[in-house]
Amino acid sequence: MSIARQNRLNTYAAHGVLILYTLIALFPVFVIIINSFKTRRAIFREPLAMPNSETFSLIGYETVLNQGDFFLYFQNSMIVTVASLFFILLFGAMAAFALAEYRFKGNLMMGLYLALGIMIPIRIGTVAILELMVQTGLVNTLWALILVYTAQGLPLAVFILSEFMRQVSDDLKNAGRIDGLSEYRIFFRLVLPLVRPAMATVAVFNMIPIWNDLWFPLILAPAEEVKTLTLGSQVFIGQFVTDWNAVLSALSLAILPVMALYVIFSRQLIRGITSGAVK
Repeated sequence: MSIARQNRLNTYAAHGVLILYTLIALFPVFVIIINSFKTRRAIFREPLAMPNSETFSLIGYETVLNQGDFFLYFQNSMIVTVASLFFILLFGAMAAFALAEYRFKGNLMMGLYLALGIMIPIRIGTVAILELMVQTGLVNTLWALILVYTAQGLPLAVFILSEFMRQVSDDLKNAGRIDGLSEYRIFFRLVLPLVRPAMATVAVFNMIPIWNDLWFPLILAPAEEVKTLTLGSQVFIGQFVTDWNAVLSALSLAILPVMALYVIFSRQLIRGITSGAVK
């Protein structure tokens, strides 16, 4: 067997495994979405069948939109997720640039200290975080969640971005300094555009846990006006535990936004992972 033929077979095998894994991962999502558009009888009689003229129903979505303030929950989740990602990328990139570019006493220890945040779950400090938020008056505010998620995402952001920033050409940065650019302009105009795939990777890795998190919204922001979509969905599911149309519709509304965001950033995510592998 020729080497080219062997390589093609390996490629087909790898793609086959990836496609199979994708189908297995997406199957529960597919079942939830199609059943959210069906009557209750059709859900139990033919759970894998597509909705048709006889089984199609929007009663679940009507119940969700009438009984729960999902638009407010969605808005809160978007604000928390977008703001947290902005601060994670901004502060993470700045810290990574400092660690990668400048040599100072304690540089290595600072990097190791930040790396500890990847290994130690932030939920261990839930009691201390709650006490701090109570003392600062941030309980039942979106800022409480934004600050916690920013602290949670910074260690991984610094770890990934610092490795990419070390690959940026020193000649390019020195040329900018010769032209009179300040360190801030070198950072924002020269370095950041070159590490966009890495920043997209950091954004995707942090976006899904932030969007899907139930722990901190339940503890720090359980009030109705600041509930996130995940917390609102869980409360709604608990209220209508026997109304499977409403349960599946609530799950669909919680799943689709993060899937859409993931698809939007997927190309940059793949570029960031492959660039890191090559480097």
